[in-house]
Parts: sequence; C-alpha cells; structure tokens
Amino acid sequence: MPARVDLNNPEFQHQWLALDKEGQLAVLQCVKKISSLEWQAIYRDKGLRWEPIQSRAASDGSRLYAIRISGKIRAVVKRTGDYIQFLSLHADHDSAY
Repeated sequence: MPARVDLNNPEFQHQWLALDKEGQLAVLQCVKKISSLEWQAIYRDKGLRWEPIQSRAASDGSRLYAIRISGKIRAVVKRTGDYIQFLSLHADHDSAY
C-alpha cells in the first residue's frame, strides 16, 4: 500500500506558499512521488534521501526525518502509521537538522 501524505501542518503550509513557483512545484512533485511509493521504496529512494534527525524529536516524542525535495529544499517529516506528515520546509539544508 502506498504511503499517505498529510500536508495539514500550518507551519508547512505557510512555508510552502511562501516559496517561489519553482519551489512550490518541486514540493508538489515530491508529494506526488511519495504518494505513489510503498514505505520501503521511500526509505531506499536515492532522490529523497530519507535521513533520521538525531538532534531533535517531534513534540509528541516521535522521531523526525529529513527528506530532499530538490537541490535547494529539504523537508522535515514524521511517520505516523501509514501517513508521512510534512512539518516544515528548509531552503538551508543544515537548518533541517
């Protein structure tokens, strides 16, 4: 079963809408790609580069991950059941960690 995508986080939505058109489209393409993949394929995908964030955790204590949206943008996400929740976007890759 492909992963389900949750884009309802207000911080993520604000950051997404603040991107230029190219950045917004990159996020949309990434979301479309993720929603077509099984979880194991997401973890292995070389383009997404699914990486755990060691330096912090979500407010509920769950683990956070960084994925690559484009050469310029990374997203902080977490997995909740079958859902990948997008929490924030970062133009500076290091700020995602």
